[in-house]
Amino acid sequence: MNTVRRAIRPEQIRELVLVLIIFGAILFFGSQIENYYQPRTFTRIASTVAILAVVAVGQTLVVLMRNIDLSVGSIVGFTAYFVGRAVVANNEMSPVVVVLLAMAMGGGLGLVNGLIISYGRVPAIITTLGTLAIYRSLLVQFSDAQTIITSALPEWLVNLPQVNAFTVGEVEVKLIVLIAIVIALIFQLIVTYLPWGRRLYAIGSNPDAAAMTGLPVRRMTISAYTLCGALSGLAGFLFLARFGTITVVAAQGLELQVVAAVVVGGVNIFGGTGTMLGTLLGAVLIATLEQSLLRWRVVSEFWRDALLGLLILLAVATDAVILSRLRLLWARGEIEQLQAEEHEPLPAETA
Repeated sequence: MNTVRRAIRPEQIRELVLVLIIFGAILFFGSQIENYYQPRTFTRIASTVAILAVVAVGQTLVVLMRNIDLSVGSIVGFTAYFVGRAVVANNEMSPVVVVLLAMAMGGGLGLVNGLIISYGRVPAIITTLGTLAIYRSLLVQFSDAQTIITSALPEWLVNLPQVNAFTVGEVEVKLIVLIAIVIALIFQLIVTYLPWGRRLYAIGSNPDAAAMTGLPVRRMTISAYTLCGALSGLAGFLFLARFGTITVVAAQGLELQVVAAVVVGGVNIFGGTGTMLGTLLGAVLIATLEQSLLRWRVVSEFWRDALLGLLILLAVATDAVILSRLRLLWARGEIEQLQAEEHEPLPAETA
């Protein structure tokens, strides 16, 4: 019994609940929407998950440190337009160069956020709320009221969302979905096993204590925001590939969906706890709700946004009330188990 208690963490309970909610949502919408269980439905959900999850992974790095990045939607939109303009001007550009350009552009914008927060000592929510507006204004200025259209893009980029990575039975896994899953797994390994990742949890749990013990809080903040920006830049590339037609309002409001995916996925908004797997499941739930509500005409667009806000409030309240008690009980069980192991009699020596 003690072994089971130590094997199951409170975050895993949240993840299990999320899986059940996702299946419940699919069953509910399947009963309400005609022809819901079709490949097109799940292809749209998967494409939405791919973009949302990549940005949410970057947002998780920031939230683990007890910060937030509200500029991710503007970074995605700006990167999608900037890269689209570059590709239109040079259709022979290599796909690798295009991806690197998108990540470099996003990383640069994220670096600006990190520098302002670290050295300017401006609160993260104020900084990124300001850069949200600044980056969007730069996009408006840079675009000069012109639109990137699908017909001007190279064929490989337009066809990218339909490219299959592999097929399992009759299920086709798209390349962009595989990219999102791989990124989530890589960063889960990073935050779990690498010192850099463990420092994120330490700083988020107690920033003052982390600074007093000599952890490089400024450097970690800058690196987290730079990575968040770079992943948002990659999502901007995926956004360009999926939609093709890019205007100055591209990805507007995406930050709300990203924050919802992160907190619903079990990442504590007060820092210190959370997993990339939970974030990925949160992205799946948000994408499922968004695409299903688009087809379920009963709910207006206003109420779809209100639902996201409600999910954020419920997730934060649940984490503050229920999961905090579960973590306390889990930690107490850990201590009792360790104490019991310390007081166990040593095995008698055999002659």
